[in-house]
Amino acid sequence: MIAIVDYKAGNLTSVRLALEHIGVACEVTNDPERIESADRVIFPGVGAAAEAMRNLQELKLLDPLKDAVASGRPFLGICLGTQVIFEHSEEDGGVDCIGLVPGAVKRFVTSDQSCKIPQMGWNTVEFAREHPVFEGIENKSEFYFVHSYYPDSSDAAYVVGETEYAGVRFASAVGMNNLVATQFHPERSGRIGLRLLENFSKWDGRC
Repeated sequence: MIAIVDYKAGNLTSVRLALEHIGVACEVTNDPERIESADRVIFPGVGAAAEAMRNLQELKLLDPLKDAVASGRPFLGICLGTQVIFEHSEEDGGVDCIGLVPGAVKRFVTSDQSCKIPQMGWNTVEFAREHPVFEGIENKSEFYFVHSYYPDSSDAAYVVGETEYAGVRFASAVGMNNLVATQFHPERSGRIGLRLLENFSKWDGRC
């Protein structure tokens, strides 16, 4: 069973429906024990970093998330769920985050009036290396993004895919052992997004 972590960050229903569409058993939960017992964990979200961290603390979900990664169980972060696994975010004046992946989350800044922030829509992901969760997905495939901030990994070894926007080339997918995370939304990315989720549902956490 896949636990979809509910920390009041939205977008949970879209993830659940996508998994159900491909026949994968899942449960939306904020129960630490259910997360601890799940075979796999998906950490999605739409919202702001400070509120997300506050909710995680209030719901006592920080330790279960850290334990899930430490246990070797497959772990997938999506959008805000990707940003808050880094060490720090510039959002909300600066927020210390969970720190599962080295690096920071930065705000897009551009003087190009034609470049809208937040980025909303399809953009290309160029793979930096192979990863089982992207098996069968062509390099430079397009995925759906909605974000004003982007992950900036401090270690290139963790970068799985990169995307360019607002004059920045950023880590749109990162991977570290049994953890993989995407700034884009696979649940809103059509056929290739469903393929990614199906791959994750079968992944043993090794790469």
